[in-house]
Amino acid sequence: MWRIWRLFDPLRAMVVQGIFLFSLAAMIHLVLLSTNKYNWFDGPRVKQPTAASAQNAPMPSNTAQAKS
Repeated sequence: MWRIWRLFDPLRAMVVQGIFLFSLAAMIHLVLLSTNKYNWFDGPRVKQPTAASAQNAPMPSNTAQAKS
C-alpha cells in the first residue's frame, strides 16, 4: 500500500476525492429536486383537474327559482 502513495501526493489525492464526492452529492440532490416525487421543497404535487373533469362538475343550484 505504501508504494501507491509514493506515486500520488496524499494531500492532492484527498482534495481531488473531496471535490469529486461533493460534486457527485450536489448532482444527485439537483436531480432529485427536479423530479415531482422527490422534491422536498415543494412537497408532493397534486395533479390539477383537467378540463374534462371540470365539465362533469354538478350544476350550481338556482336559489331564485327555488324561492318562488
